Parts: sequence; structure tokens; C-alpha cells
Amino acid sequence: MLGLPGSIRACLFDLDGVLTRTATVHMAAWKRTFDEFLRRSDPAAGEFTQQDYNRYVDGKPRLDGVRDFLASRGIVLPEGTPDDPPDATTVHGVGLRKNQLVHAELAEHGVEVYPGSIRYLRAAREAGLATAVVTASRNGGQVIGAGGFADLIDTRVDGEVAAAQGLRGKPAPDTFLAGARALGVQPAEAVVFEDALAGVAAGRAGAFGYVVGVDRVGQAEALAASGADVVVQDLAELLEGSR
Repeated sequence: MLGLPGSIRACLFDLDGVLTRTATVHMAAWKRTFDEFLRRSDPAAGEFTQQDYNRYVDGKPRLDGVRDFLASRGIVLPEGTPDDPPDATTVHGVGLRKNQLVHAELAEHGVEVYPGSIRYLRAAREAGLATAVVTASRNGGQVIGAGGFADLIDTRVDGEVAAAQGLRGKPAPDTFLAGARALGVQPAEAVVFEDALAGVAAGRAGAFGYVVGVDRVGQAEALAASGADVVVQDLAELLEGSR
């Protein structure tokens, strides 16, 4: 009934874009951050686009997103430190500016969940599968709590956990592997649910038993090319037997 191989014992869910609609919040915050930066530093570099978000930022740790996008425009900044102000021309400064915008948006509008995904999450728990959220966001606990589904999650591996344990961000499989270990299962016994190309690639690199790509922005072919076993627009399709 869950549309998964019979060998699966655990589900590893990305957060933004899979369980919650906060991917749009992150996209808006990144766009405002990068557009402001480029206007000041290199107007000829153009604007930050949805394609840029999908390719360089989505699913990655925040500072990696800063580095990778700016590198695509031929811009290299000094790293700076976590104490940099949000207007500092450093990797940490740009990342902090983006995070401030995300916090302001979440405080004003809250967190919206995908109903089909929450139905699926609940069905997975009822079927006896272990569940984890694996996200690059350092705000994972805040978002899960605001979304109202903390009781459906057994463990969380977010940006704070990754930093504390020295885990590489997606597309490296480290955080998903940590999620599987925390649930006491082998990678082959776990399914990865991801909307980001980097996240799907991480699921494939970790040799997980199944990788579900969730296409929210019209990149089904790219998700499949990155390693998804199946691509759906909403997790409810798996409950309904639609592949």
C-alpha cells in the first residue's frame, strides 16, 4: 500500500519540498539575498533564478549553496566567520542574510505542510516503518514543530546535527547514512524521499534500497537522471498505487 519494495523497514524524508512547502520560502529568501548581492557587487552577473536554485542550492548546506552559486557566476568570496554581520561580503555574511530572511518569513506566515505527504508519513508509521527527517536546514526542529508532525518522526538529522558530527552535506550520502544508523537499519532497508537533485544523488550514492524523487518544480527527468527509482508529484500517488 506504500508503493515500496517489501524489504524496506525505514523511511528517510527530506523536509523542505517533501513534507513542507518551505522550499518556496527558501527560494524566495535565496533570490532576495543573491539579487541584492549581485546588484551591489556584479550587476552584469544577472539575477538568481529557479534553475539556479535547483542546480546550485537546493538540498545543500547553506554555506555550500552560497559558494556553489557564486562560483557559477565566477565570484569567490572570503569565508569569513560565523560572527560576520549579514551585510559582510563573505560566505558567512551572505548565508546569514539568507537565514534572517527565512526566519522572518516563517515567523510571519508559519509552516505549510503537504497534506498528501503527511498522509503518507502517517501511513508509514501505521505500517510499522521507522521514520526520520534528513535535511540540510539548521532550522529542522523549528519547522517540524511548527508543521505539527513531530509525533510522526522517530529521529532528525539536520544541519545542526551534521555540523556537530562533521557530516558532509548532500550530494554526499553522509546525513542519510546517519539517519539510517539512528534508526538501526542498513541503507538497503531504507527509502529516501527527496525533491532536490543533490538529495536524490545522495540517496543513490548511499546505496539505499529505494529512492523516491518528488517533483514540485517540473524537473522529473532530472530527478530520474540523478538516480530516483520513481518520480511522483506528491507522495499521495504512492498510496494510490500511481507510479
